[in-house]
Amino acid sequence: MKWFTIVTTLIALTFVTGCTGSDYLIAEVDGDLSTSDGDVEQMGGEETQTVSENFKVRESVEQLHIWQAEPETDFEVLNAEKVVLFSGATDYQGSLVIRNLPPGTDYLVRVVENPTEFTDQLTVRSVEDSYPDPSFYTDQVLEPGYGYITMRDGTTLSVFVSLPGPPEDGPYPTLVNYSGYSPSSPGESLGGVAEAFCGEFPVLCDAPNHPFGIIGGVMGYATVGVNIRGTGCSGGAYDYFETLQLLDGYDTVEIIANQDWVKNNQVGLVGLSYPGITQLFVASTRPPGLAAIAPFSVIADTYSSTLLPGGIYNTGFALEWIENVMNKAEPYAHNWITELVESGDAICEENQLLHSQLVDAIAKALDNPYYSDELAKPIDPTSFADQIDVPVFLVGQCQDEQTGPHFPALFDKFTASPLTRFTMTNGVHIDGFATQVLGEWFNFVSFYVDQEIPDLPQSALSLVPIFMEQVFDAPNLDFPPLRFSEYSDFAEAKADFEQEDNIRVIFESGAAPDLVAGAPKGTFETTFTEWPSADTDPLRFYFQPDGILSENLPPTDGGASTFEQDPEAGDRVTLNSGSVNVLQPDYLYRQLVPGKAISFITEPLSETLVMAGPGSVDIWLKSTANDADLEVNLTEVRPDGKEVYVQSGWLRASHRMLMDESTDLRPVVSHYETDIQPLVANEWNAIRIELMPFAHIFRKDSRIRLSIDTPGDSRAWWRFKLLEHETIPTHTLSHHGEHASSVLLPVIPDLQPPEELPDCNSLRGQPCRDYEIYTNTEVD
Repeated sequence: MKWFTIVTTLIALTFVTGCTGSDYLIAEVDGDLSTSDGDVEQMGGEETQTVSENFKVRESVEQLHIWQAEPETDFEVLNAEKVVLFSGATDYQGSLVIRNLPPGTDYLVRVVENPTEFTDQLTVRSVEDSYPDPSFYTDQVLEPGYGYITMRDGTTLSVFVSLPGPPEDGPYPTLVNYSGYSPSSPGESLGGVAEAFCGEFPVLCDAPNHPFGIIGGVMGYATVGVNIRGTGCSGGAYDYFETLQLLDGYDTVEIIANQDWVKNNQVGLVGLSYPGITQLFVASTRPPGLAAIAPFSVIADTYSSTLLPGGIYNTGFALEWIENVMNKAEPYAHNWITELVESGDAICEENQLLHSQLVDAIAKALDNPYYSDELAKPIDPTSFADQIDVPVFLVGQCQDEQTGPHFPALFDKFTASPLTRFTMTNGVHIDGFATQVLGEWFNFVSFYVDQEIPDLPQSALSLVPIFMEQVFDAPNLDFPPLRFSEYSDFAEAKADFEQEDNIRVIFESGAAPDLVAGAPKGTFETTFTEWPSADTDPLRFYFQPDGILSENLPPTDGGASTFEQDPEAGDRVTLNSGSVNVLQPDYLYRQLVPGKAISFITEPLSETLVMAGPGSVDIWLKSTANDADLEVNLTEVRPDGKEVYVQSGWLRASHRMLMDESTDLRPVVSHYETDIQPLVANEWNAIRIELMPFAHIFRKDSRIRLSIDTPGDSRAWWRFKLLEHETIPTHTLSHHGEHASSVLLPVIPDLQPPEELPDCNSLRGQPCRDYEIYTNTEVD
């Protein structure tokens, strides 16, 4: 497909006194920098301001950036008192980013081997003192197509602007995608049948490289894709959600919101996965030009959601994802970058010079296995979601194979937001793009970004099933009815929308009777006003001898069951081959291994139970080791002899210290290093494991099964870095009355789901297998 290069000429950097960074050339000094006591340096001699081309330095927020120097050149940074605060060498590109500098004035940068070469006095800004004059945002003009915007420190970010029509026909409601993928790469034609619609929908023949760019364009929205610093053709160096990325997000929103073609001079942030997560960070900075955010398939907390679920490293998706992001943040990591540079884009070319100064996020993660206020809290959205003061539309899937099932931990955190809408389904990572979600998303952005009654022309609606079949390979996925189209008064329509319950739970996505099995549409849904629902009637089942789950307490002589850790389990996933996105994924859902697990199951249910929320597995454990990696798995054993996966939970037992926010249904562990508790040898240890949030219908005559084993064999893309022991440990779980182990489940009474049992292989994200009876290894 043909690539379109809209802008390849240089744009001048914009400077605002006291706010925007400058690129400083060094000055050659007549004299030397002599050393007195310690590291204190005194300047002497007469200065001459002749210009040298040896290297450049940029002032920034808590940073200084050096580039265009000789490779492997040693530099020093001196403060106003001439104390050497930093020394280091440039990389193979002659670049060096100096991070975590205290704010101050009169900094100097000099070459160690030639101390007569140093910069003019430099300023390192604090966050508070870095905000530009409003003219910095209003003076930058963006045209349709490819281009650049300038951040407060002078760094340029690459952007791709897509308008649904000529600028003079605007203004247009506008959506922004801000991520480290390639949202700013020049547009290209979708080709094929799409080109037949380009007359009415120009976006199809000059399509942005992010899904909401295409979706928004067809729906009449302008869209802007922006590469975060250190990625694509943007300047700077990549560091996982560093402060500058957040400030850049603020600047990006303000620059775009001030364009003449932006309706209401406010924009919405949109995106699934990475561009979904970035929204949470950017919105916490409260840019005035931000109207609303719509984050899909996100994490709640970098550490406990995905990187270290239960305190155990996720060496599958989590580390593979950040490795991929880092690889794509290297210089010239994408073909489109090379193509632009070869076509004459000097900005993109120069911006690659700092990309080699990216921070190794993998090493940082492996070096910091515990939660800390210094490193983990700044990248924990649950800790700053209360700073977000715009409407929020958040979507997630309980079996998400990438970002995971922890997203509902955010549901009660947006305390400053004037309106929230949450949608939770079973399913996989991409399922936010299903029409059952996009219909309500469109209502949301219509009210809060477009500020119009939701409406679409029939020509746009006719394209929806065509796109859906391309994405999901499922025909007849139509857009839901436009339920506000009969309104004539915007205020009335919006008021009615705002009266609706804010939490929507869709059950059994993939099993809709009017569609092919596996198509992302549910059989039943309900709504709540709080999470977990105030109507929840928790149901506790106790572990009994002979592998039974019962509402009765176990007998006082009920004994215990044991299992061995399985050292190989951590590397096993449930996806055998191919993708989880297809209608019938090739799952390898293994049976429990004799001696490597404990399993408990109820009698057939006398009534259908609808469950939605987190759960708690409360056990008493002894171990031959001082720690244990534990996994709990909830399944439904159906009357047709099939067993379907529902949800899991994970915990490294030494991380079991609970936070004050824990409830009966949700144990929240701290993960602080000071709270680590080794298991007490030869004694029963009380442990609570969070069963991650889920929504499932357990029908009459089905049985509920809860198994405990070694982490692994439970997710399509998660692997676990397990504890290593000289001798394989044995873990013993009590099921006697004195130390009664149990599971507490979130039953929602008085709901009327469909009676028909869905095809076991149809539920998205929920592997199915034949049920096999499992016999526990019991001891007295």
